[in-house]
Amino acid sequence: MAERRAAPRPLLVVEGLSCGHGEAVVLSDVSFALEAGRSLALLGRNGAGKTTLIDTLAGVTRLRPARASGTIELAGRRIHRLPAHQRAAPVDGGGIGWVPQERNVFRSLTVDGNLGAVARPGPWDAARVYAMFPRLAERRRHLGSQLSGGEQQMLAIGRALVLNPRLLLLDEPLEGLAPILVEELLAALRRIVRDEGLSAILVEQHPALALGITDDAIVLERGGIALRESSVVLRAQPQRLERFLSATTAS
Repeated sequence: MAERRAAPRPLLVVEGLSCGHGEAVVLSDVSFALEAGRSLALLGRNGAGKTTLIDTLAGVTRLRPARASGTIELAGRRIHRLPAHQRAAPVDGGGIGWVPQERNVFRSLTVDGNLGAVARPGPWDAARVYAMFPRLAERRRHLGSQLSGGEQQMLAIGRALVLNPRLLLLDEPLEGLAPILVEELLAALRRIVRDEGLSAILVEQHPALALGITDDAIVLERGGIALRESSVVLRAQPQRLERFLSATTAS
């Protein structure tokens, strides 16, 4: 009889995670997994804990001490006790690339400087970022403070990519952008997660946009996961999101 091989461990495994800000517990006993090469839309009403979860994965918030059993595992390595910079650039290979809501580009550095300051060896380099975002190539000598909001968002995504991460976290990357820039960024994100196969978790207030470029979706409600489903299925059945998203349901 042929020997049966164990199924490969998912890229990201979150088990029993409880997290929050200060003394406030926002999410409790959250567990999910993400396989390599797949993407996940993170949905929910305002205040449901989407940003808290992303920030906790990135390492900028702490696990609740009372729930020490909560763990975050990336590529077989437990990272939940590592500081954010070690999650981004671990010694054993690609880690987490994080694009926060605030973008947090280095305002006193040029576009070139922003990318060069964090770049690590791998397939993503400044040239590939400029090919994806020609606007940045045109402004490569401009300071971060001189860029428009959309250009700063492109730079924030590019800066995360040149880390050559295993996992990309994007917290509302389309927020506040003009429709033409939304389309441009959506095309870039679709290429990153579909064509390049980079694992990603995307927070987005407009479900139709997130579901259009991701493989699966999780809906957060009342401190936990209320629903997990294929993005294709949820996009075809928007009524299933009504009770969870109400005002933010896709039109």
